[in-house]
Amino acid sequence: MHISNSIVITAANELGFDLVGFAKVKSLSKETEYFKKWLSLNYNGGMKYLENRIELRENPSLIFDKTKSVISLAINYYSGEKFTNKKNHYKISRYAWGKDYHFIMWDKIKLLIEKINISYPDFEAIYYVDTGPVLDKVWAVNSGLGWMGKNTNVINKSIGSWFVIGNLFTNVEFNNYSKPQEDFCGSCNKCVSACPTNALLDNYQIDARKCISYLTIENKEEIPIEYKGKLKDWILGCDICQEVCPWNNKFSQLSKEVNFLNGENVEFTESQIVGLSTKEFKEKFNESPILRPKLKGMIRNINFNKLR
Repeated sequence: MHISNSIVITAANELGFDLVGFAKVKSLSKETEYFKKWLSLNYNGGMKYLENRIELRENPSLIFDKTKSVISLAINYYSGEKFTNKKNHYKISRYAWGKDYHFIMWDKIKLLIEKINISYPDFEAIYYVDTGPVLDKVWAVNSGLGWMGKNTNVINKSIGSWFVIGNLFTNVEFNNYSKPQEDFCGSCNKCVSACPTNALLDNYQIDARKCISYLTIENKEEIPIEYKGKLKDWILGCDICQEVCPWNNKFSQLSKEVNFLNGENVEFTESQIVGLSTKEFKEKFNESPILRPKLKGMIRNINFNKLR
């Protein structure tokens, strides 16, 4: 079954998606081998779940046997606000300033499928938002949403890299498929040079074990003492490699999504976190990514930042 790209694009735009792309499904054998090599170097650190179901990452047809195409979607989350940079104020990565992007994307994708079904009742899709055995960024690149930057984020020529991604694996074919964007990082190396922990490598790879985002969120152990003084007051995630990117500095646009605007979780003092009970923490950060490291992890991150 072939369907019109314009039906999907119009519906996606109405729902607030900023980028829409289409890729013909194929086996990601080359990319999977690259991923396996990355895993063999233990760059995934404690994220051992990434080692599971490799065959599904390579072949989406094993996830959904009717898959013929992939629709990649993105929503810009940039609010334009700045950190105060006051002493003893600890920073939260911009994606977590408001409501958890998973909830936002899931809700919109469900509505998108409903809209498409009005014109094409036989349309079916399985979707993931950074939660399944899928090479999300690879499909976003294949669908023309942007190129893989040296900071390992997908960068779009028109809006930079402040966006979150979702992918639909569908049972339809499209009249037109997107062309991958050219790599415009060129000789720029600002993100690699700016990383305080040297997590970014010169070959478009990241050693997650050194990444501040990993150390403050996914890492469940104590933060290695070798990173003392290098977290730069980040207590959940890190935006440094995106902040220094020229494509963001020139082309960032304000998000149209209300749940990403006027976020209250920009930065905190120690007492605003340490003074909370577990119950208060869960209530305060309900539907926020800040819940992921739990109260114990947030206190650990603050205490580690205090080491000089």
